Amino acid sequence: MPLFALTIFVSAFLLFQVQPVISKAILPWFGGAAGVWNTCMLFFQAMLLGGYAYAHWLQGQTAAVQRKIHMTLLAASILLLPILPSAAWKPAGGEEPIGRILGLLATTIGLPYFLLSTTSPLLQAWYVRATKEGIPWRLFALSNAASLAALLTYPVLVEPSLSVQQQAWVWSGVFVIFAALGIGVTWKFAADPLPKTEQEEGAAPTMGLRVLWIALAACASILLLAITTHMTQDVAAIPFLWVIPLAVYLLTFILCFETPKAYQRWIFFPALIIALYTMGTILDESPDWLKVGNNIAFCSALIFVCCMVCHGELASLRPAPRYLTGYYVSLSLGGAIGGLFVGLAAPVLFNAYYELQIGLWLCAALATIVFARTSTATNLGKAALIVFLIGLGSYGAWLFKIKKSNLDGVEIAVRNFYGHLHVSNSGKPGEYAAAKQLVHGRINHGQQLLDPARRMQPTSYFCKNSGAGRALLTREGGKPLKVGVLGLGCGAMLGYGRPGDEFRLYEINPQVFEIARARFTFMTETPAKISEVLGDGRLSLERDPPQNFDRLFMDAFSGDSIPVHLVTHEAFDLYFRHLKPDGIVIVNITNSYLDLLPVVAKAAERFGKVVVEIEDNPDEGDEECFISHYALVMSPEKLAATPSFRERSTIAKPDPNFREWTDAFSNLFAIVRR
Repeated sequence: MPLFALTIFVSAFLLFQVQPVISKAILPWFGGAAGVWNTCMLFFQAMLLGGYAYAHWLQGQTAAVQRKIHMTLLAASILLLPILPSAAWKPAGGEEPIGRILGLLATTIGLPYFLLSTTSPLLQAWYVRATKEGIPWRLFALSNAASLAALLTYPVLVEPSLSVQQQAWVWSGVFVIFAALGIGVTWKFAADPLPKTEQEEGAAPTMGLRVLWIALAACASILLLAITTHMTQDVAAIPFLWVIPLAVYLLTFILCFETPKAYQRWIFFPALIIALYTMGTILDESPDWLKVGNNIAFCSALIFVCCMVCHGELASLRPAPRYLTGYYVSLSLGGAIGGLFVGLAAPVLFNAYYELQIGLWLCAALATIVFARTSTATNLGKAALIVFLIGLGSYGAWLFKIKKSNLDGVEIAVRNFYGHLHVSNSGKPGEYAAAKQLVHGRINHGQQLLDPARRMQPTSYFCKNSGAGRALLTREGGKPLKVGVLGLGCGAMLGYGRPGDEFRLYEINPQVFEIARARFTFMTETPAKISEVLGDGRLSLERDPPQNFDRLFMDAFSGDSIPVHLVTHEAFDLYFRHLKPDGIVIVNITNSYLDLLPVVAKAAERFGKVVVEIEDNPDEGDEECFISHYALVMSPEKLAATPSFRERSTIAKPDPNFREWTDAFSNLFAIVRR
């Protein structure tokens, strides 16, 4: 047992520790989009399915064949270390990202991850044969406990302490230890298939039961990914928000398979009804109490309750020992189906985020099905089933109505890997403050007034008293400006364009360019000369020759926050190489959840620059201008020569205890607003 337990623990720990490690490593290459995590999860779940299927197949081979194949693969996997992605996979701009990410992951961690995923079911089957005991569910629970430990230690211990490169090297070193353990276990315990006369008794699972296994696993997977997207699209695509839902998901596995009594229908069915109703209310009303902490707490509670139902029912439907690996294949197939649906199918099939509503309804439907299978022998049970069915229909209709109302008044809604965009109107045509808005997820990314006489007037976060407005209205001798813009939005910054000005627009999402041209007029009516660059702003700047910008405006957002790779030491080094000595980097740090000022201030200090912090709080009732928060990074000489920047502003002082962010190190957990 100790050797089996140690090997399974190490494999499961590595299996889930590598997920945030590799995802964080490639996140900057794809614009810091939340879709990176879902695509990575699709790969992980597909490889897990492949690993479980391999373990199931290998059990049917002779011990000699098992040793030869498995030991060879373990030895070969060491040759692929360390798990550092090749820069050749960096996109040039405009490529389809999902296939590129899957290819990158396959070549970087494919074989090591595949072998890690085979370990738990393979060793459990060998353990059964070696000890003649029943299904070793405690080893399964140990595997999930190790996975949970890997996830919880990453944002708290690993990410704050080690650079991405160090994480990859340490992980690779521990993998070598795992490979040695795996080779030892394979050599000693690989066993020939049991003769039919010695195989355990037990009824073979029916096709209906296998479908139910798959559906329950798929439902849990859909909800896991949909809830993660729900959180990251409004906050930021960060490992901390990836890890929490996945950790809760694994916790339910541990509870349900280690302690079957932890799942009781009479407790979790009522809890499920409450959770599903509350989530529907949140989607319908977006209540004021839903701040970042409450949002994370409730979403975690929702995942816990829903997954306890799915995994609790899966645990109660376990088959006889001889069907162990087939059972695991069904579970991993369900997880992969959920990943395929959320990561690959939904962005193509839907023009908005429907998968959360689908996952919620599916969970309610499966709860009704499992209730019908076991609790309808009495008249009371049949009556309860009728109530369940009525409630299920009503709940589905309510969720559909909520989604429909969220899209009421929307001119256009589109979706791709980078998220969901829609254009909507506020106010009635002809009203003074009527405007058209571009919304990403649920975050306003700029708007334009509909009044023809005022439609080139910058509004929202870009009004004249904002940091952006003051930086662009301040001109030395009235000279034309050359401005770089990272993140287009609807193009509101072009409202400051004057004849002779040049704006170079960097945008990773092609749909943003399309919408800005077709639905707004900033790009078509500005007197400034504009040029468009499709691709991640930082990667595009790396390829560009020196631009000599007077202003470089950073307004690229993923969720409600600037992607991490745009505020690191290396990023600012790149910005200053493209900036004139008296130029200004304008950073939009407006954010409800993260305090980015310490990050910008520390980076500026390293380059001998100063940061002017400008907060604009419009008068109550001002419908055109929003509260905004900017950091203007400039040389001390520029600040001294421009007294207007010292008015209604603060010179930000860097925190001596704050560790500078680099491409190798960042810690978003440290800047979360409490």
